[in-house]
Amino acid sequence: MDDQSLQQELARLRVEINHHSYRYHVLDAPVISDLEYDRLMNRLKEIEAAHPEWITPDSPSQRTGGAPSDKFIKVRHPSPILSLGNAFNADEVRAWLERIAKVDERVLQADYVVEPKIDGLTVVLHYTNGLLTQGATRGDGVIGEDITPNLRTVRAVPLRIPVQAGGPTPPAHLVVRGEAFIPLKEFEQLNQKLQQAGEKTYQNPRNTAAGSLRQLDPALTASRPLTLLTYAIVATDGPMPETQWDLLNTLRSLGFPVSDLNQRCPDLESAIHVCEEAIHKRDQWPFEVDGMVIKINDLRLVADLGVVGKDPRGAIAVKFPAREVSTLLQDIGVNVGRTGVLTPYAILEPVEVGGVIVKRATLNNFDFIREKDIRPGDRVMIKRSGDVIPYVIGPILDARSGSEQPYQPPTTCPACGQPVENIPGEVAWYCVNAACPAQLVRNLEHFASRGAMDILGLGIKIVEQLVAGALVNDVADTYNLTKEQLLKLEGFADKKADNLLAAIDGSRQRPLARLLNALGIRGVGEVVAQDLARYFPDLNRLSSASLDDLQTIEGIGPNIAQAIVDWFSQPANQEILRKLKAAGVWPTQYPAPVSPAVEEEQAIFAGQIFVITGTLPSMSREEAKAFIQKYGGKVTDSVSKKTHFLVAGEAAGSKLEKARELGVPVLDEAGLRQMATRNRP
Repeated sequence: MDDQSLQQELARLRVEINHHSYRYHVLDAPVISDLEYDRLMNRLKEIEAAHPEWITPDSPSQRTGGAPSDKFIKVRHPSPILSLGNAFNADEVRAWLERIAKVDERVLQADYVVEPKIDGLTVVLHYTNGLLTQGATRGDGVIGEDITPNLRTVRAVPLRIPVQAGGPTPPAHLVVRGEAFIPLKEFEQLNQKLQQAGEKTYQNPRNTAAGSLRQLDPALTASRPLTLLTYAIVATDGPMPETQWDLLNTLRSLGFPVSDLNQRCPDLESAIHVCEEAIHKRDQWPFEVDGMVIKINDLRLVADLGVVGKDPRGAIAVKFPAREVSTLLQDIGVNVGRTGVLTPYAILEPVEVGGVIVKRATLNNFDFIREKDIRPGDRVMIKRSGDVIPYVIGPILDARSGSEQPYQPPTTCPACGQPVENIPGEVAWYCVNAACPAQLVRNLEHFASRGAMDILGLGIKIVEQLVAGALVNDVADTYNLTKEQLLKLEGFADKKADNLLAAIDGSRQRPLARLLNALGIRGVGEVVAQDLARYFPDLNRLSSASLDDLQTIEGIGPNIAQAIVDWFSQPANQEILRKLKAAGVWPTQYPAPVSPAVEEEQAIFAGQIFVITGTLPSMSREEAKAFIQKYGGKVTDSVSKKTHFLVAGEAAGSKLEKARELGVPVLDEAGLRQMATRNRP
């Protein structure tokens, strides 16, 4: 796309985003979902990142905001308020079970609880000695908005947990999660009243509930027919129920509203049957439901399964069938992710789906486009379910005119023009240019992170300033920054500039493994970087390594080896290395001659895998890791059957439980030191 077209798109995006912001924040009447709004904003930021000279002070990207809203006091949740992974049919639910069974086979004997997935606003309620002391929105899952005065007006929210004769005593501290919503009948009545009064009516119950709670006038909230259903205990200092079913009954016995539609199922097939039956019953239910949630009943097993990404493994949302509509596929665009992954997306003739105007949709990947033979100019069927990003099902072949041509994946990155690669056996296509402007912000953030070059003070906000101001074009430019340049940036004064420059200067001495991790080579994290640093004394030797050389190293397979070779073969990456070397960032790790006794000492933990968890008395986690590596051991992040020892401190958590289940020996800090001493020659 040429500059003129990009500028026209940028202008359109700014108008559209401002319009939707006004409808959401002022009118409480959005016409697009949060996800669609985010896609518009991401595209705006993508264009501005590629052309920082086009950024204007009134651009929506320059506005402070997001979730949580600045008009409310921010609240940090006691633990993350997580979202759920999605399934759209029975086979996907079964596939979910197969995936988590690989983590813990006990799920194959589990029973389940099925609950309605209410389309409302998630709220988090805090009680102290039975009294409601705080109510918050979910926000971003970590930080929410304090909406206590508004929630006090919702009659279904207990202001005080009642103490009933023979009933349970409320714990001193209790945090409950639920869903606030407006029942369908009450929503229709509300709109009728508003219409009769000549006022604005609302499009759907979900947005009305959210808008009613996320505004500053409790009297307005009180006038809305809001109610609540609860389904989770986020935190408590009392006894925690061992099953989800008991948890729901505990909430009910404490006086919290709990759905009567919840069902307990002996196995997964029974749970799937309940979900399939619910599709035909949902129109009879009193509230808007966009699916059902299947939860493993055993909460200890759920805790052991843990989380993948932002989704707990122990539950899955089964979405109801989405509405399907057809529209014109105007073009196929390509986004470049922070790791260089190229992701195609459909650019659509705008169409309304479920009350939302859809202009873009997911196309999964390039293999999907080829398999479905999706072509620009096709009439395509799209689906949208709840707030899930719409996706293309496939083309309507009978609607073709004959002028549509098969789509060819790009051979060069749309952001930087460098060649892209597709490793055999992998679906994804990658841009491997570390200086790609679409990746630069995230690359630089990773480069400066604690596990990499550990540049104190170089966080995401400053990174964005540096990139937006065109002060850095790749990670190596960090070492050419001057005080004069920094002082021109917002928020910088002498001391802050001096501190950042000192931190950057100090990072020049980081060891080779840190630099290898910092470069962001696909597949090369902390562990692989340590392995590479043991075999190659500097970046020159590594850059000339062949695929065969790399695959002789334990833990490096053909895909990682290919990614390393490809990264070093890129001229732009070689330029980064040249600039780093010129800046004095060129660590070497030539093995110093050692005596046989020292060699034997350095091999005390050879071949052994450790995991570190909790807070150790005198060692930081980094120090404990370095101690283990000094004696030839390897440190990984998760406990598995391959783990030889778990080093545990205070507040060890689920990793300690996992180690005990697998029979992995557990050491404290003293035990680790004694083990090293005891095994010395």
